[in-house]
Amino acid sequence: MKADQAQPDRGGQPPADQERTNARVAGASGILALGNICSRILGLARETVITYLFGATGAADALQVAIIVPKAIYDLLIGGHVNGAFVPVLSDVITLRGKRELWRVVSALMSLVFAILAVLVLLIELFAPQIVPLVAQGADAETRRLAIDLLRLTAPALISLSLFAVFSGTLFALRSFTLPAFAGVVFNGCIVLVTLALAPAVAWLPRLTRVPALFPFEAARPAEGIIVVAIGWLVGATAQMLLQAPGLNLRRLRLSVNWRHPALKSIALLYLPVMLSLSMDTLIIRPFSYRLASHTGEGGIAIMNWATTLVQFPQGLVATAISIAILPTLARQSAELSAQAQRAFKDTLGLGLRLATALILPAVAGLFVLAGPIIALLFENGAFLAADTAVTAQALRLYLIGLPFAAIDLLLVYAFYARKDTFTPALIGVISLVVYLGVALLLFERLGLFSLMVADSAKHCVHASISGWLLWRRLDGFGAQRLSVTGAKSALASLAMAAFALLTLPWLMNFIGAASVLHELLLVVICATLYGGVFLLAAHLLKLPELAWLLKLLKQRALG
Repeated sequence: MKADQAQPDRGGQPPADQERTNARVAGASGILALGNICSRILGLARETVITYLFGATGAADALQVAIIVPKAIYDLLIGGHVNGAFVPVLSDVITLRGKRELWRVVSALMSLVFAILAVLVLLIELFAPQIVPLVAQGADAETRRLAIDLLRLTAPALISLSLFAVFSGTLFALRSFTLPAFAGVVFNGCIVLVTLALAPAVAWLPRLTRVPALFPFEAARPAEGIIVVAIGWLVGATAQMLLQAPGLNLRRLRLSVNWRHPALKSIALLYLPVMLSLSMDTLIIRPFSYRLASHTGEGGIAIMNWATTLVQFPQGLVATAISIAILPTLARQSAELSAQAQRAFKDTLGLGLRLATALILPAVAGLFVLAGPIIALLFENGAFLAADTAVTAQALRLYLIGLPFAAIDLLLVYAFYARKDTFTPALIGVISLVVYLGVALLLFERLGLFSLMVADSAKHCVHASISGWLLWRRLDGFGAQRLSVTGAKSALASLAMAAFALLTLPWLMNFIGAASVLHELLLVVICATLYGGVFLLAAHLLKLPELAWLLKLLKQRALG
């Protein structure tokens, strides 16, 4: 790689070790991005299958409730930003004490996680009838009964999800990215395959088995066919955990009660502020959102989740990939106390912020304009009607308002983590939580379901603004990063694309039509290609350097 390829037009020549670091980061981020793309596509396929079979109905709401409970517990205890505490500690163990000690630490961590989650799963199975009303208070009795049945199916997945987090974090510490990157592909693929394979026959399973202890579901409710999705969720969680096995030395892993190991204490101390922040999201924001959505009519919870799935697609491809790619470099630069290292920290963070801005703004503009056609293509089949498409599209557009702030905020949070500060982002999270609750309650009577999307965008705006201001003060400024220039040029190019799309989309929709799924697919592909080309042309005319650098890098890698 040539020296001027290290970053777009920054005017300096990075040293050879920085070039090698950039190459490693690019390779890792490429693998993670590819896995993310495949996982998101299968995630959309998963939602398409579910909406086709069950639509925006009470059964879909019951499924979402059954999934959100174990997922919320997982995010609170294991998920979230746990790698920010987990990977650095394991990396230190490998460097200072070797891999033999690594397997001792991982064995102790695995055993501790298994013990805690086994108890939690048992409690969920016993108290499912009491848990469901807390999440879906506004749902009718039929939906609640179905949600209880489904929750008892999805709860055991907690153990597999948590062990997957331990195994994937270990592989990240070993600088092995491929298997964790494609875990989501296996997870979503299993849900799709199991649902399609079992959906036609599942309604008869309770009558054929006649073993209530093994299959405790009543056959009287046709909506219970959705249990196949819950089965697929359980299978997928187990499969993605097992996928990590080839990259691990399983012979070195064994049950251990050495839960006072210093490495476990270090992980706990770093992760405690993160867990407290996540607990607010898990125990306050999510139940609050689901409870409010359940009072907006049938399908409100499902529509909220479908819109969330779509808005997470560009978030994962842009912000998550860039954040994971720059985190190791930021951490290394932050550990050095020299003025040169601190300047390098600012340059690395500035590069990430500029790239995220240059990529997320056109993604927001494109999704905003094409929300209707994309949702119609993915979901408007079977029981999912045109009216559901219109409501979901409006929800997506309101979420998109906050997406640029969310993308920037993720990079800022990772910068705090790189400086071994997990407390400040958690404190900012408390402030943004108050903003979310206040805006949602203030607007609920007027906007109904849409008040939750407006509140979410306001939350991201506040969190990103405070994070940026505090980090700017601690770094004594970001240096000459040209963030405003990149933001302005990307915004202008995105607005040009959006204006062209608004003028041409009605004509293209009439010309191509929507007589079949193929017509809808053709419309989305043509529009995405055409409007993407308009953005590239506008960005070229505006001389957006980040885009030119990315295109040059892709061309060089394609040529080997």
